[in-house]
Amino acid sequence: MRRRTRWIIGAVAAGVVASGAVSGVAIAAAGEVDTPITGDALAKAEAAALAHTGGGKVTGTEAGDEDSYYEVEVTLPDGGQVDVQLDEAFVVVSQKADQDTGE
Repeated sequence: MRRRTRWIIGAVAAGVVASGAVSGVAIAAAGEVDTPITGDALAKAEAAALAHTGGGKVTGTEAGDEDSYYEVEVTLPDGGQVDVQLDEAFVVVSQKADQDTGE
């Protein structure tokens, strides 16, 4: 009976360790999810970005971006893409052209 108890305890411990590893991976992956801009902030961010680029179409947004408070991705009429970085007051702080490497 003791051998069986040890085996069960070992199996349970291995399961706990494995589930902890899977949870850690899920949490790490969850940290990479972009948070879109919503509500009134979305309308203001879109307007500021499009005014800065002189037109185009908003194709993506992110709140709490690593480079700024808001990031708005704009696809220009010529097909190019620009990431416009905005501060909390929707003032443009930088712009970066996306370089699509095909990867």
